[in-house]
Amino acid sequence: MSEKFDVIVIGSGPGGYVAAIRAAQLGLKTACVEKWTNKEGKVVNGGTCLNVGCIPSKALLDSSWKYHEAKDALDVHGIDTGKVKIDVKKMIERKDGVVKQMSGGIAGLFMANKVTSIEGSGKLLAGKKVEVTDHDGKSTVYEADNIILASGSVPVNIPPAPVDNKIIVDSTGALEFTSVPKRLGVIGAGVIGLELGSVWNRLGADVVVLEALDNFLSIMDQQIAKESQKILKKQGLDIRLSCRVTGTEVKGKEVVVTYEDKDGKEHQETFDKLIVCVGRRPFTEGLLSEDAGVKLDERGFIYVNDLCMTSAPGVWAVGDVVRGPMLAHKASEEGVVVAERIAGQKPMMNYDVIPNVIYTHPEIAAVGRTEEQVKADGEPYNVGVFPFVASGRAVAANETAGMVKIIAHAETDRVLGAHIVGPSAADLVQQVAIAMEFGSSAEDIGMTVFGHPTLSEAVKEAALAANGHAIHIANRKKRK
Repeated sequence: MSEKFDVIVIGSGPGGYVAAIRAAQLGLKTACVEKWTNKEGKVVNGGTCLNVGCIPSKALLDSSWKYHEAKDALDVHGIDTGKVKIDVKKMIERKDGVVKQMSGGIAGLFMANKVTSIEGSGKLLAGKKVEVTDHDGKSTVYEADNIILASGSVPVNIPPAPVDNKIIVDSTGALEFTSVPKRLGVIGAGVIGLELGSVWNRLGADVVVLEALDNFLSIMDQQIAKESQKILKKQGLDIRLSCRVTGTEVKGKEVVVTYEDKDGKEHQETFDKLIVCVGRRPFTEGLLSEDAGVKLDERGFIYVNDLCMTSAPGVWAVGDVVRGPMLAHKASEEGVVVAERIAGQKPMMNYDVIPNVIYTHPEIAAVGRTEEQVKADGEPYNVGVFPFVASGRAVAANETAGMVKIIAHAETDRVLGAHIVGPSAADLVQQVAIAMEFGSSAEDIGMTVFGHPTLSEAVKEAALAANGHAIHIANRKKRK
């Protein structure tokens, strides 16, 4: 038997590396197992989020937006850039540099906090043991008092569109294009599809997004979803709802996609590249021995209770591999909660106040319940909406698309949800998340002094509007 630890974490994504660091901060002898290798074959930390997800996609989103601004959006400010060109290879190299910097940062944090890094694939064995197989096939067994499973998720594949990562790619392959495809197909109008579609649309691709569902962004507040769809359509994204892909055929350097519309009529489109992004599934292949004692639910997620404890004593699980939204920040917070629980503390996590963001431009962000959910729950509620076109700061910045929507309980005035499409929506919604965490009312937000001129004032005005007190728009008359 090799070295024994207080805590072994399998996976160094947002859930795993944060759990490892927090456990080490609390005085626990901690190790983190990771198998991910970069293009150079070196094991790196950060998981999907850092290596092929959140971070690289944001790098490309920012680069592509700057190109769009320089090419099409600066003349209104009196700035003439002349002919603007994009060097896709250089853009991808910058993205890779950002990823390398961030993964190196985690390695530095592990060293600073005395977390032991173990390279290889980790498998949970019975009796709180972990077998790690390195890339040469050598296996070593470690033991710990507590084990945290943070193996993350992988893209869902669909039979009608088998990924070859040449013409038909998944979300990872879509981050590696070396040139702008003239015609780009995207299967799935979710977070990943809209973000990746936006990147290549800004750079000049004709983008068609095929979504099987009837409603656009069905998990979001539908007023915000419809406004977002209108904005993205204006930007050039061809979003087709109720379209079920039934087959694909690669012909040379093109792919012919066959799909059915809501009436069952068959259509075909030809693309130079096709991105398949229809969701993600928990990754548990090779993670658990048969006698590990950890149960999976019917969807393949590791079963855990409200405190992220699995069915095996001393074994915990966090992040995409367990129930709840597949969000990096949710995984990180679960990692902190578990580490502190192991150390004897009693933290709890509020799953009702987890922000969700789509990093299109403008951003789409939400926290709490949608109007549809509140209505379905039968609760009385008030809604306050404030458009960015009425914000002085947004007008000055030429960023007037979108709105802030706040939902408050009609009797207690407690904030139930906030939904935003507009400039800096990701940061603005966090203000409401903080308020909700403290049980604030819409009046509390409305009575808070906000700096002027700021985009944040739109949050204040939406809160005021919920009770008919908005200053900078005409208030709706309440129905009797």
